[in-house]
Amino acid sequence: MITMIAAAGENNELGKDNGLLWHLPDDFKRFKQLTTGHHIIMGRKTFESFPRPLPNRTHLIITRNKDYKKEGAVVVHSMEEALKISEKDDQPFIIGGGEIYKMGLPFTDKIELTRVHGTFPDADTFFPSFPEKEWLLISEVEHEKDERHKFSFSYQTWVRK
Repeated sequence: MITMIAAAGENNELGKDNGLLWHLPDDFKRFKQLTTGHHIIMGRKTFESFPRPLPNRTHLIITRNKDYKKEGAVVVHSMEEALKISEKDDQPFIIGGGEIYKMGLPFTDKIELTRVHGTFPDADTFFPSFPEKEWLLISEVEHEKDERHKFSFSYQTWVRK
């Protein structure tokens, strides 16, 4: 099962200037819990936004740059190549950014979407729209804003029909 995992605003905003638009510690914890032990597929800019590789995960970086190399990661040049390398993983995760999500959507069986309840007009990166008639929302858990979370949000799990 190929899973896409993302946090997006009400208008599918993901980020700006290769960074996030919010700080949601509980969402970070959930991301870590779900992706630990799995292959994570991402674009070069997403990988380079991390201070260091994320522990206990196999990093697959998709880039057009044939000369790109990164210690601690496997560099590939297509979504198909990334998925082939991760085929022994029962649940590889596509983790972004915007272009990688678009490339990965046709291959995706499940979407773990944190829907951030807010709009972010400065965003420059977006999660792709997905036709909800092709997907079934099987779980939704609300998280209210609090002293650690400036925005309320919902954990949504979608599966392809």
